[in-house]
Amino acid sequence: MKTALNRMVVLLVIGTVSVLLAGCSRDEVPGDRTSRGTETFSGRWPMFHGGPALAGSSSDTVPGKLRLAWRFETGGAVSSSAAIAAGRVFVGSDDGNLYALDLGTGKELWRYPTGDAVESSPALAGGLVFVGSMDGHVHAVTADSGAPVWKFETGAKVVGGVNVVPPAQGEAPRILCGSYDNCLYCLDGLSGELLWTYESESYINGMPAVVNGLAVFGGCDALVHFVSVEDGRSVARVDSGSYIAASPASDGSRVYVGQHDGIFLCIDIAARKIVWQYEGIDAFFSTPAVGRDRVVIGSQDNLLHCARLSDGKKLWTFATEGAVDSSPVLLFDKAVVGSNDGRLYMVNTNTGRELWSYEIGAAIIATPAVSDRRIVIGAQDGIVYAFAP
Repeated sequence: MKTALNRMVVLLVIGTVSVLLAGCSRDEVPGDRTSRGTETFSGRWPMFHGGPALAGSSSDTVPGKLRLAWRFETGGAVSSSAAIAAGRVFVGSDDGNLYALDLGTGKELWRYPTGDAVESSPALAGGLVFVGSMDGHVHAVTADSGAPVWKFETGAKVVGGVNVVPPAQGEAPRILCGSYDNCLYCLDGLSGELLWTYESESYINGMPAVVNGLAVFGGCDALVHFVSVEDGRSVARVDSGSYIAASPASDGSRVYVGQHDGIFLCIDIAARKIVWQYEGIDAFFSTPAVGRDRVVIGSQDNLLHCARLSDGKKLWTFATEGAVDSSPVLLFDKAVVGSNDGRLYMVNTNTGRELWSYEIGAAIIATPAVSDRRIVIGAQDGIVYAFAP
């Protein structure tokens, strides 16, 4: 699918990438990795919801109240959720650019134009940043400078985030991404070469979770697909009852996903069957965050829902004044989530009570990224916000 020019770009840049990989682990960002003035950053949030299983849970700690540390204005709405590594924030915008920002100051380090809006959330691996675009391509650029490495053309726009399959020692990472051409693609992370394609029966809106050698995702065909990461073979399909707009999350043994008819499902991975169902009021466009004994998810009914992990029993709901399409993130006994009412909320996960909120004034569809006790999130006003203790 790639043009001759794409192949030339790969040949020109691959030597540089090889040098970068030799000097850092697969998840590090090369260059000035930690020092930002008087601050030192070591935390990571390499993709949407924090990791390949998309569990949305972090061991990072933040206090019950935060301050606005900085804001960075892009040229379009920010629906993309940020990735963070070694003091750098990577996030897309509807203005068509992928941005790299300084985590400490919000200063722009570089921008990479994709050719169309970037609602997809970027992922980091091997000194590279991977992101999808409405231009129908998956792009790979160097994390230190934004230099293009390769781009892969799908058959339609790419809305969902990019996931990275943790590589075996000495192997290149594998990149997974869905497209509106109904296909899930697996690409070689270094070259962008197609490894396999899996065709579903309708659009793929969300991002696949990676767990136990499987890529798990839902789509507008109302099915939850279980696909072998190794060869793209279909392992199982579970009927959810309605189309799925969001990404699933997993705790390693179960998969959790919401669908359009207001049903939140728990699926056993080994048995490939539904264990419990939680009935909401309206559609779930949010990806659940999975904790030790509870799971939290946003809904179009203006509520943040919390259910018991074992049986799906409702524990509490938290009301906002707008749809909660943002996906929550868990920080020990806190959940952080945005709302279409223009506020970022922090909620106690034991009681469902508000601890803190910040009024941005524009709808928040993106999902928080958490690193070094900081929370980074974009809004529909085109601005990326960072909050710190």
